[in-house]
Amino acid sequence: MESDGRYMMENNYRYSLALLDWCLDQEVSLVYASSAATYGGGGVFREERAYEAPLNIYGYSKFLFDQVVRQRLAVAGSISSQVVGFRYFNVYGPREAHKGRMASVAFHHFHQFRSQGRVKLFDGCDGYGDGEQRRDFVFVGDVTRVNLHFLDHPEKSGIFNVGTGRAQTFNDLAVATVNACRALSGEAALPLAELVHQGLIEYIPFPADLRGRYQSFTEADLAKLRKAGYEASFASVEDAVPQYVDWLSRHA
Repeated sequence: MESDGRYMMENNYRYSLALLDWCLDQEVSLVYASSAATYGGGGVFREERAYEAPLNIYGYSKFLFDQVVRQRLAVAGSISSQVVGFRYFNVYGPREAHKGRMASVAFHHFHQFRSQGRVKLFDGCDGYGDGEQRRDFVFVGDVTRVNLHFLDHPEKSGIFNVGTGRAQTFNDLAVATVNACRALSGEAALPLAELVHQGLIEYIPFPADLRGRYQSFTEADLAKLRKAGYEASFASVEDAVPQYVDWLSRHA
């Protein structure tokens, strides 16, 4: 774990700092990936220091670099080129297999269902029922459009949330994934209760090692993103997961 922490800090903080200095020196744009992990277990996900309390070294490494960017942006005239940090929420979509165990929940649900015939979710925790923990799941196509918006507007700098602004449950995601897989075989969609009854969705004990280090709820505050001029809507899991499952079925 200690070596993992050093790796996180070396890549997410020190290397990012070197990139920032180089980009500022060369007067070229820097668009980098921050993370919703900077917020930790709080209930407000707004790009302000008061709401940031990362729960692990990954979130802390992203948080620390964000603070440097904020300090630089706050000094008038110190930055002559664009610097944008995107706090990505739970991104899912094509071409993420290289991420391994860090790939999206949707990715793992698809492969679980294909290999085991069921999707496994955590029992209830932190006051949430079984599978009712909520995350802001955002489709990679929407993420791409946000990135392109800022590339088209190099005068805009800052740190911005990139999510849908709408938390959905892990149950929602699992139902969308399982029913999309069933549709590929010509089977009808089923409601959550029936999927659980048939053993197609199963609840497993919440891991003891994740207690106190797990975000049971995330939901992007999009006010700052909207103020920056991004007006497009974001797809729900019901709309985007079937597209992703179809893609995975053709590329898995």
